[in-house]
Amino acid sequence: MLRISRHSPTPSRRTPPRTLAAAAALLCLAFTCAALPHPGAAAAEPRTADDTQSTAPRTPQVPAGVTAGVAVFDRQTGTFTEQLNASATFRSASVVKLLLALDFLWNRSPAGIPDADRARLDAMLRSSQDSAANHYWSTYGGPAIADRMITRLGLVDTAPPPAGYEGYWGYTAISARDTVKIYRHILETAPGDVRDFIMQRLRQSTRCASDSFDQHFGIAAAFNRPWAVKQGWSAFSAKGTCGPGSGTSTRTQAGSAAPATGAAGVDLSRPALHTTGTVGTGDRSIVAVLTLHPDGTSYGKAYTDLGRLTRSLKVPGGTAPTGTWYGTWGSDVAVRNDPALGDNLLTRLPAGVEVLVGCQKKGQAVSVPPYTNDWWAYLPQYGGYVTNIYISHPDNQLPDVPLCPEQR
Repeated sequence: MLRISRHSPTPSRRTPPRTLAAAAALLCLAFTCAALPHPGAAAAEPRTADDTQSTAPRTPQVPAGVTAGVAVFDRQTGTFTEQLNASATFRSASVVKLLLALDFLWNRSPAGIPDADRARLDAMLRSSQDSAANHYWSTYGGPAIADRMITRLGLVDTAPPPAGYEGYWGYTAISARDTVKIYRHILETAPGDVRDFIMQRLRQSTRCASDSFDQHFGIAAAFNRPWAVKQGWSAFSAKGTCGPGSGTSTRTQAGSAAPATGAAGVDLSRPALHTTGTVGTGDRSIVAVLTLHPDGTSYGKAYTDLGRLTRSLKVPGGTAPTGTWYGTWGSDVAVRNDPALGDNLLTRLPAGVEVLVGCQKKGQAVSVPPYTNDWWAYLPQYGGYVTNIYISHPDNQLPDVPLCPEQR
């Protein structure tokens, strides 16, 4: 988070042809003009949730085109269960907010900080608020914050933003192994009140970030609670769609355009999406997955690819949620409180994102003439329903998804 930060049914429910484009106007009334898939688009294969408790060794599964740095540290055994390019440096995006919070609290007790700082830190850690990060970066020395924390924590790959971009806190370089060190400091070395203050807020991470991006990807989607996360994203062109309101503009950081690379060859331009935090009772595992994606990658595609990578990891103490993973299509797809249209909007999905379907039930019929479907998929991680029209499968009723309890 650098502060720059549907298919439908009936007979063969294949992708609607171009001639149905006019019918999209009807759907716009309920779904904010989700785009029809192109003719011949293949339905995505369902993906079953991984069993993260398996003892079988697995290699991190990095999707094609993705550059990744991965580290998973088991605090119970004191060993890494996964390492892949763990020393490779990435621009931190909002993961650096952990260092901003630690620097501010270094010689302070959370109990004695002003209410304004408590509110700022709460928003910065829970909802990744950029204006709070701006405040701490500009007030307490900018790059000097990174330098201080490098020395204090013994970080070996972290570096301040490159010359000429000192105001860009999200350009701070970081690696997966240094991210593990940061969390180990919070959990094992920091004063107890500082540890509790920071971790409580990471456990309370909001699905919708302050810029309306859905930040419950990676760790937050791959594992059941308990978990705690600090996420990062940067350089996505779409607006955030999270929440019942409209999206906001993309993150942009004041100043000139980003250079292609920073110090030590750190990529400053490709879309970045990072998931970091802890998983399991007692914060057993520390997980850091830093990723870069090809230019032009949509937020939903990156969200999906990072999710698949995270689910492939061996994370002691982590348990996978129950359900089946499916792709979706269209943009601004509505998640609703009930399986019906109306004034019951919970949020909107990132375009094309993969979702976990827990069960399905019949509800209000939704039409894109000549296609109609009255089946709805329940998404347990959102606590709501999407019409099966937008699930990437050719059948109205998903064949491998159980009925929701009241319809059994």
